[in-house]
Amino acid sequence: MSVLENWNQWKDFLGDRLHQAQDQGMHKEVMGDLAYQIGDYLAKNVDPKNEQERVLSDLWSVASPDEQHAIATMMVKLVQNNGSK
Repeated sequence: MSVLENWNQWKDFLGDRLHQAQDQGMHKEVMGDLAYQIGDYLAKNVDPKNEQERVLSDLWSVASPDEQHAIATMMVKLVQNNGSK
């Protein structure tokens, strides 16, 4: 099963990556920009694998670039308490 197929596993995966970036000194602004780039890539190249990803994909498709940045920032906030830390 892919990490993308289970919402909780996906949040844990993202949480782990977020903690690694923080441990390496990455600034919040950089993480937000990176989250935006990843979100844009996923929206353009990956089919949603569960209902939660479908909602995010649908929201992303109708959002302005500023709103997409807000979605990416909220995803960072959502996963900051997930992962193995």
